[in-house]
Amino acid sequence: MDLRISRNGNIDYDVMLPGSKSLSNRALLIMALCGNTGITGLAMCDDTDVMTRALGSDAREINVGAAGTAMRFLTAYYAAQPGSTVVIDGSERMRCRPVAVLADALRELGARIEYLGNEGFPPLRITGTQLTPKHLRLRGDVSSQYISALMMIAPQIGGLQIELTGNVVSRPYIDMTASLMNEMCADVTVSGNVITIDDAPYHWHHYNVEADWSAASYWFGIKALMPQANLRLHGLSAVSIQGDSRLLTTMPGLGVKGEFMAGVLHLHNCPLCSCSSFIDVTATPDLAQTLAVTMCLLERPFRMTGLSTLRIKETDRIEALRAELLKLGYVIEVEGDEAIGWHGRKTLPQAVPEIHTYNDHRMAMSFALAAIRHPGLIIRDAQVVAKSYPQFWQHMAEAGFNVETINENQPKL
Repeated sequence: MDLRISRNGNIDYDVMLPGSKSLSNRALLIMALCGNTGITGLAMCDDTDVMTRALGSDAREINVGAAGTAMRFLTAYYAAQPGSTVVIDGSERMRCRPVAVLADALRELGARIEYLGNEGFPPLRITGTQLTPKHLRLRGDVSSQYISALMMIAPQIGGLQIELTGNVVSRPYIDMTASLMNEMCADVTVSGNVITIDDAPYHWHHYNVEADWSAASYWFGIKALMPQANLRLHGLSAVSIQGDSRLLTTMPGLGVKGEFMAGVLHLHNCPLCSCSSFIDVTATPDLAQTLAVTMCLLERPFRMTGLSTLRIKETDRIEALRAELLKLGYVIEVEGDEAIGWHGRKTLPQAVPEIHTYNDHRMAMSFALAAIRHPGLIIRDAQVVAKSYPQFWQHMAEAGFNVETINENQPKL
């Protein structure tokens, strides 16, 4: 499905944000380990659908599609289920996303994992067994999902200690996992680069999933580009365990501040800093695309670091950002796997930019903001937003954007 997006007058809208995908998938896994039920506010999206189906199935073959979180979490889950044998596979892109760091760590604990294709990549055959508690040393500059996956199965196997080496990326996601585990009566301590999970069982109780701060980032971007817009975001917590809540401290530099009133986050204008920006997204890599697009459209030179995990996401997000921002007229400089920058260099944009999404939900949503400056902009394969925010285009239309389906035999939104 391809969409043509245009701005249509002023924006005055209450955004009912989806539940946090990150919290939902963690809660689903812990709930399965407890053998219990009871979640409200669950994210209704492709990634959580994959987790729900897999955890509720006795199938011997599980296909997670493009859901990287499900691949990592389920790998650890099935490895710790004695007597089960499961093959986990995914999309072609998933078969290019490494899983060796997690598989090697699980093997140290006694897991039986075989690669059925290329070494270090899915598909995997996992034969569940009783794992043995140990002290693991793990690189900190890998996906935090590997670390969270190991943490969550630790109470079931009798505890675990994980020592992270080097630079630790996406630390707020590790803290999120620890916080949720502790809420469910596990005993988790994070001290510097050492994570200790003692031998204390989970005790599940009803859990309500907070709305998704990553999803909120697109509306912060809209407010930055349309200062006259009136936007109110529902479902967020003023004290959140989601790392992307750092938007509250990041976005004032781009002219947007958030204020909670009666449980609703109201977006207001504030002075826009005119200087070049340096921003480190090591802790919040899911904000990289939104921030890069927003800063370019604000004509705000920047250098962004902390991108070491972006090349192994749903797509190579560094290259995808470079290629698609060029269509908007912004010449991005890429510094290996770690940093990108825009220093004011421009070229002629496409008359009607056609944005390719690379099967990446965040590419679709972050570049939708560009329609504010480029009316009629086209988003190719726009349905990819179903991975985390299926209602995004509906919300854009309700907010006051023209969202037109341009494929034949497809209805308009």
